[in-house]
Amino acid sequence: MKIAGLIPSSLIDYPEKIAAVVFTKGCNFRCPYCHNPELVNTLDNVDFLEEKDFFGFLNKRFGLLDGVVVTGGEPTLYYKELPAFLRQIKEMGFLVKLDTNGSHPEVIRFLYSEHLVDFIAMDIKASPEGYLKTAGYPGSLEPIMESISLIAQGPILYEFRTTVVPGLTSNKEMEGLCRMIRGAQTYVIQNFRGTRTLSPTFSSCRSFSLQELKEFQDIAREYVKNVTLRP
Repeated sequence: MKIAGLIPSSLIDYPEKIAAVVFTKGCNFRCPYCHNPELVNTLDNVDFLEEKDFFGFLNKRFGLLDGVVVTGGEPTLYYKELPAFLRQIKEMGFLVKLDTNGSHPEVIRFLYSEHLVDFIAMDIKASPEGYLKTAGYPGSLEPIMESISLIAQGPILYEFRTTVVPGLTSNKEMEGLCRMIRGAQTYVIQNFRGTRTLSPTFSSCRSFSLQELKEFQDIAREYVKNVTLRP
């Protein structure tokens, strides 16, 4: 596993839990508004954290942390290394939350079968028509839809979530993407915050107002009962 970053303790990344956050390197999407551009390209130079050092850190945090969030980048790109990595975390007595873009449902299915994940969060980037523009993803949406179905019908806690971005997210777009997750248990609408982004164009982009976010929330509630805002 290429561990490109570590947050020792977080109160916001794993719902109702105190968790360390591990960032993997590399992503198969190219979201122009991505706030972790240094994690996208696997070829970029970065100082990696050795697995043994991470597990040494984790061993000292037993009793202080509830779990570990594995995010990215896109963790499921490490389909060979990820199961063993998560298994060791579980064997140490920690919960595991996985963040994913849903492009590799076969990996999610295997992790479920091995009981290696306790909570999963999947980013719904856009409506079917908007994935190329919003995520830079030219591929088939079949894997995305398969992951949505797998997660919604799966055995563990989950949330679907969308980062809403001015210029990319509209009321029409919100309605289209919410149709994809109709009947889901939980949907989170996250407001974009302009910082350092993959495309410099978005670094100075404004955030949506609370009123605009509530309009998105009203649309989403036509499809999902529990819709939360993260302004």
